[in-house]
Amino acid sequence: MTTPETPSSAPANPLTRLFTNTELIIVILLGIVSVATAWVSFQAALYDGQTAKALSQSQSATAEAESLYLEGNQEYVQDAQTLARLTELQAQIDFGDAATSALAAETYDALFFVAVSEHFGAAIERAAEANAADPEFYTSPLDDEEYQNVLFGAYGEKSDEAIALTAQADELDARGDWLTLTTVLMAISLFLLGVAAVVRSRRVQYSLIIIGSAIFVFAVGIMLTIPVTWV
Repeated sequence: MTTPETPSSAPANPLTRLFTNTELIIVILLGIVSVATAWVSFQAALYDGQTAKALSQSQSATAEAESLYLEGNQEYVQDAQTLARLTELQAQIDFGDAATSALAAETYDALFFVAVSEHFGAAIERAAEANAADPEFYTSPLDDEEYQNVLFGAYGEKSDEAIALTAQADELDARGDWLTLTTVLMAISLFLLGVAAVVRSRRVQYSLIIIGSAIFVFAVGIMLTIPVTWV
């Protein structure tokens, strides 16, 4: 009478076979890290492009702001010269003889009509009312807020836009730098996993796998803090 053969050992568990096949684990990890590295490099390139675009826009806005400031300042200087001349003519009108006063009045009216803009004329009127109300304190039309806003308001808006664009470029550049660091860390992980694939010692393989995986997880943590961009 024959008895059935008893297997010497139970069939290996699939999970056990997986973890004993170190090479397969390494190949899977290499694939995952490679794909993640390519994705992070792609994102870093996009952020670099956005940084360059924001810097270009910031430089254009800064140049335009400077142009607006020079334009407003030029008008301000001309108005200051005109005001000085008008003040001189007003003094001749108030304290000169009849002939001098009449000539000064004609000159004053002609100069006011030719050289005084609408917003500067309004500033002169408001300053005159303020000086009449409080003669002890001189109010200059050149210090009028509405007048200065007309001259330098556009400059201020464009300057703020340039500052905002510069801040945006700095933020985008910082994100790109972090993604570049992430790429470097993933490259180190790939190197360690690649070395693990060729060494023969299981202990060394496991050590390299653990270290490489830990670096990769840390890099993924950094990657997840950076918003994904598609522009």
